[in-house]
Amino acid sequence: MRRTAMGFAVIAFMFVLFAAVVLAQQAKMPAPDTLPDGPRIFDSSRRGPSGRLIPGPQFRVVPMKGLSHPYALAFLPDGNMLITERAGRIRIVRNGVLDPTPIAGMPAIPNRNLQGLNDIALHPRFVENQWVYFTYYREKPGDKEAAAVVLARGRFDGKAVTEIRDIFVTDTMVAGASAARFVFGRDGKIYLAIGVPLPNNGRAGLATMSDAQDPSSHFGKILRLNDDGSVPLDNPFAGRAGYKRELYALGIRNAMAIIVHPVTGEIWENENGPQGGDEINIIRGGRNYGWPTVSFGRSYTGDLTGASGPALDQYTAPGMEPPWLFWAPSIGLSGMTFYTGDQFPEWKGSIFVGGLVGEQLQRVVLNANGLPIRRDPLLAELKQRIREVRQGPDGLLYLLTDEDAGALLRIEPVGPATAAGH
Repeated sequence: MRRTAMGFAVIAFMFVLFAAVVLAQQAKMPAPDTLPDGPRIFDSSRRGPSGRLIPGPQFRVVPMKGLSHPYALAFLPDGNMLITERAGRIRIVRNGVLDPTPIAGMPAIPNRNLQGLNDIALHPRFVENQWVYFTYYREKPGDKEAAAVVLARGRFDGKAVTEIRDIFVTDTMVAGASAARFVFGRDGKIYLAIGVPLPNNGRAGLATMSDAQDPSSHFGKILRLNDDGSVPLDNPFAGRAGYKRELYALGIRNAMAIIVHPVTGEIWENENGPQGGDEINIIRGGRNYGWPTVSFGRSYTGDLTGASGPALDQYTAPGMEPPWLFWAPSIGLSGMTFYTGDQFPEWKGSIFVGGLVGEQLQRVVLNANGLPIRRDPLLAELKQRIREVRQGPDGLLYLLTDEDAGALLRIEPVGPATAAGH
């Protein structure tokens, strides 16, 4: 009997070991491509409170495949677009076709711990100076687990990026991803959002969640820089003892989009929260947005220490800004745009955000006073992690899917409103 029991135990152990090996192998395998190869039509009609069908516009999703974990995109003056891939490549779409060859001249960028190459944007006077800016992670020499967040710029001549120079580098490093998004404000300044990392396994000298409330750290902040990386003299914390001069706002968790409001010129940002607490914030100089002291999210472990979730069991605190809008549960916000185009008149004035965990595009409908009244999920059927959301100069929406078999998705109306050539 004892031998039989031991035999079953050995078999059970071998089965568990085999299953673990299989799962490990599957984890290394690229995710299957579930995106259709060709265009697909969707209907945005929805059910009202009474169950009555409220019609919405039909739209067509046109995929452009051939990308791997694309992160951000920028539209060039000639109508072409640049797309970053996390592995350190910049790709270009010329005349509606993805060039199979990456843009030349980029430095070697490691792609570990969800770091790699992040955001990209053109200088407001790009036609004159050809400056293109991007954020990436730079490894510490001899330490593959630690990296600084870098804002760099170079000149793009249509084929290659040259004269690349790092114009801002964080003074501490992270062991995981912290996201690095940026935008040029109407004042010509760069607003750079750097989140805080996941717990760093207790390694000394690396950024942690608590850095978001530490004015001597770049992490968990919105920074404001001149276009050459220097610090504007009118920054809200410039000259204050113990504060980084670059600081514009603090208390940021993991910023996944930062944009300029098309009417007011205000800086808007969205960020992920744990188990809820995704936020959209209107960023104002000198303000504190709460993380990790307060949040509408809760940590994955249930602690209230600020190490992996909020430090207080409350949603607001004196001196801390509440979010303009929050999600509970989380959809993993990423990417954001205000729709101002004419291709979809019914959508004009709405905010569109992507969902990574939620695998959807979400439309936030605003009332006449600019306040949110409804959220409409779209594209959930595609089961794609939406990383980036942009409105193109043609008035169409463009999305990037954060997948092994990633894609650029063009959203166009079904009917005569679509721009010529699409």
